[in-house]
Amino acid sequence: MRFVIIGAGRVGLRTGRVLREEGHEVTLIERDAAKAKRARKEEYEVIEGDGSREAILEQAGIESADAVGALTGDLNVNFAACMIGKHYGCRTVLRIDENYREAIYRKYAEEVDEIVYPERLGAIGAKNALLGGDIRAIADIAQNLQVVELTVTEQAPTRGYTVSELQLPADATVLAFGKEDEPLQIPSPDESLDAGDRLVVLADFGVLSDVRQILVGESGHAAAGGV
Repeated sequence: MRFVIIGAGRVGLRTGRVLREEGHEVTLIERDAAKAKRARKEEYEVIEGDGSREAILEQAGIESADAVGALTGDLNVNFAACMIGKHYGCRTVLRIDENYREAIYRKYAEEVDEIVYPERLGAIGAKNALLGGDIRAIADIAQNLQVVELTVTEQAPTRGYTVSELQLPADATVLAFGKEDEPLQIPSPDESLDAGDRLVVLADFGVLSDVRQILVGESGHAAAGGV
């Protein structure tokens, strides 16, 4: 998947790192020359300029992006970038700081797909917001291992299978299972998978895409929840 992130500060850079480690393509937009230089040293593609301008977003390839993460400390820049991203059909994620009033939050929440508070969520939270859909990262427990929660969809090729019939990659293990609207529990081998059921899986980053395809099904745009 392709992501455009506005802001190469602490939040944007860390979010970009997490996404790249999972094999996603990330382009950063940063107007501060020093921050842009630092990001380029990490081999990011960086567009230097104002992320609230459509021309700059077009340079970053917004027309082919799955999602836009507006993660600067400037709410006006973030909102403008999200509105442009929305026009291009992208999933939109807006950073907002905790000191804004609830009325401000509600105003912006109605216009974007998701709002993130970096003080609370950090890079994993921002990444989850960008991915959206039916897969949610719970924890990075090692450099190459992640615990994720996936929701079985109508399109999942394994819908109707039992847990014991699942053929996940060797580097992936089911840790917990929950029927729709029920608590997670230790998986029973005879449990059948229906749309809306959730599985918690420990997997190597290298096989997450295969796990997602098996349990979620469809691939493509961020709204589909791909990894």
